[in-house]
Amino acid sequence: MTADLHRAGAGDGNEAGDGSGGGEDGGARPASAPAPLPAERARRPRHPRLRRWLRRTALGCAVVLVAVTAASFVYNGVTAGRAAPPRGLRYVQAADIRTRYQTWGTAGPPVVLVHGAFESVDTWSRLAPLLARDHRVYALDLTGDGYSERRGPYTVAHFTRQLLGFLDAVHLGGPGERPLLVGHSSGAAVVTEAALRAPGRLGGVMLLDGDALDTGAGPPPAFKYVLIDPYRTSLLRLGLGIDAVIRSVYDAQCGPACPRLDAAGLDQWRRPLRVPGAEGALWSMLAAGVPGLPAHQVARLAGVRLPKSVVFGAQDDVFTRQTPQETARRIGAPPATLIPGARHLTMISSPEAVATAVDRLTSASSEASR
Repeated sequence: MTADLHRAGAGDGNEAGDGSGGGEDGGARPASAPAPLPAERARRPRHPRLRRWLRRTALGCAVVLVAVTAASFVYNGVTAGRAAPPRGLRYVQAADIRTRYQTWGTAGPPVVLVHGAFESVDTWSRLAPLLARDHRVYALDLTGDGYSERRGPYTVAHFTRQLLGFLDAVHLGGPGERPLLVGHSSGAAVVTEAALRAPGRLGGVMLLDGDALDTGAGPPPAFKYVLIDPYRTSLLRLGLGIDAVIRSVYDAQCGPACPRLDAAGLDQWRRPLRVPGAEGALWSMLAAGVPGLPAHQVARLAGVRLPKSVVFGAQDDVFTRQTPQETARRIGAPPATLIPGARHLTMISSPEAVATAVDRLTSASSEASR
């Protein structure tokens, strides 16, 4: 039994020796590598090729960004020269703003034309001569647009202050000199606010292609974080330099009834955005959105005893089809006048129809003042 135990012990020892790499002759056997633990597997890169591709892509994007940024700075430097306003413009001090304006006609009741966003006095160049047959016509550049001094904030309140200051400067608003205000697009909010502030100084109000509402229209809030300098300046200057870009925006807003933009027409829309201070004002206005008033404030106009009118292009796709009549009801005006085939720039596409609507409102104003 002792011998058996001894043999069993010897066998156990050999098995243990095999497990430890030893043997009778003392030679070492190569041991198998232990299997990796799960935690070690997790630490090993699973997709080395993907990681290399991502690193190279990131590096490539960084190189492109640096190149584009450098090119943008260079382009902005080369195009830094600003345009001068046309010669012969007329100016007056309206409140705190040196204001460019123009007049037509020498007799008849006064009419003051107030443009919308990114427009100017020149936007009225087809309508104003028609009105001048029976009216004294005035038009001004609101600050931020055209050739008036750029001075913020670019809000309805500030625009209205400028407008009322303009009436003072040209001696309008007194007995027998109460003007009819025509506000186009966002200018509708300005003439609405003027009527609420100083109804006794006015002869009537027309909302032309505009509902006066603060609808939040404009670029999305993230716009100011996405388009930053120097890139936005480069994009603006590039776009302004391409005739086709200006014509496409104009055609979309104006429609087939509008005259094609020639060289002078292109300059009319392009140059105001190239004068000193124009770019900074543009970014401020885009950040603020299209100016307007809350609905409850616009509705207060219904309680103001002034002749009112609402005129829209029947094909104006800036607003819904219900907007014209809703606007007329909101401000207490007769049913809206719709101009067949016209879009958002009715004073350019359909100046005769707009002039007729102004004449009707002027007649209503004369009757109301008796």
